[in-house]
Parts: sequence; structure tokens; C-alpha cells
Amino acid sequence: MNRIKEIPFFSHLGEEGLKKLKEISTIKKYNQKEILFYEGDEPTYLHVLLEGVLRLYKTNHKGNQIFLHQFLPISLVAELANFESIPYPATAEFITKGEVLKIDYKKLESNFFKNPDLSLQIIRSLAGKLKIMSEVITNEIILTSEAKIAKFIVENHELFEELKNTQIASLLNITPETLSRTLTKFKSKNIITEDEKHKVIIKDEKELLQKIRFFNYSVTLLINSNNCKTFSLLHRATDLCVYR
Repeated sequence: MNRIKEIPFFSHLGEEGLKKLKEISTIKKYNQKEILFYEGDEPTYLHVLLEGVLRLYKTNHKGNQIFLHQFLPISLVAELANFESIPYPATAEFITKGEVLKIDYKKLESNFFKNPDLSLQIIRSLAGKLKIMSEVITNEIILTSEAKIAKFIVENHELFEELKNTQIASLLNITPETLSRTLTKFKSKNIITEDEKHKVIIKDEKELLQKIRFFNYSVTLLINSNNCKTFSLLHRATDLCVYR
């Protein structure tokens, strides 16, 4: 529990504050594929991911999983559910072994939320979640499979060593066959290569970034041309993505 003072969210707390925080907190270890919480569960704890990789997904009416985001340490997880007193809107599952700090939310709220530094950290985290939602819309509505994979390689190429292709395909909401074909295409064009340990080595990062920027530029043009109409379109498209 001495690790709490090393967490950026709480680094400003004095010894007395850290002591109180430890009294209302526990640290729990999780195995790969273990669930932190299910969509629809009531939030009891504020979760801080300390170790591991956690994926967030929704399940549509057909039972298909729609990947939303992956969390890396150190980060708050689904804190909006705590603040709004609503059920978790998605399921959180570990794709590697992990460790989570679980804080009794009601006690945290009554004892700590008057602290302006902690409140500012939480506001920053919520602002980050807005960016995540924007990325979800872009990834699922705008980006092609090739652009998705290029983006994942640039941002998370080290995960190719830890995860199977089927798991990566699930994170990207594409089929394993599509992932395999695209990786083969990138290799043939000398954009990437793989070593014997399945480690992806980027040989032409400029080309990967170009594939991403092309679609980001297209989104910008679309939004600037008719902002209100585009927002309505993306809103409807997001609903289709979740409920398809």
C-alpha cells in the first residue's frame, strides 16, 4: 500500500491524507481475461489501474463485443460511473495480468473531494475520457481497417509481443484474417517487419503516420463543411456501431 503515494493522482496528499486513503483502499491482483466489472454493474469502488492492460467493451444486441478503449497504467477507470451514480456502461476485462487499486468511493467523496488538487486531477482525467470518446468515433466510423492497424502499430507495437493476433483483431473490431492480410501487405511494402519472437519492428513510420493522417484530414474537412449535419451523422453512426 506504500505505492499509493507514488500514484500521480495522490502524490500531493500529505502523510495524514495518505494514511486516510490507505484505510479506505485495497490493492487486488487480476489474471488475464479476468473481469474488473461488467456492463450494468453498480459502481462501488473508484478503480486505479496500477499494472497490466485493460480493455473496455460493450456488447450489442447480437452478443458481439464492440471494443471501446484500452487502459494502460496508471489511470482511472470508468470514474464517470462513480460521479454520476450510474451503472457501468461497458465491461472491463484484463488482456494481461494486472493490478488495481480499489478505493471505497463514498468514503473518498466525503473525505477528499474538498481537496482542490485532487479535484483538478479528476477533472483532467474526465477531459481525457472525452478525447477517448472522440477517438472511438473516429476509429469506428471513419478509419479503414488499414488505418486502424497502422494507428495501433504506431501507438502499441509492443503489444504484438504480448498478445495473439486474434486478441489484437478483437481490440480493433476487425477479423483476424483482415489483420493478417494487412500485416502481410505492410511487410511486402517494407513498412514493418517481424522478428522470430513476433515483435513488430517499424521500418517506415512516416508511411504508417500518413495512412492515419489521411483519414484525420478527411474528418476535419467533413466537419468544417457542415458541422451540425456531421455531428448528427456521427451520432447516428455511433448508435449503429453499438447496436448493429
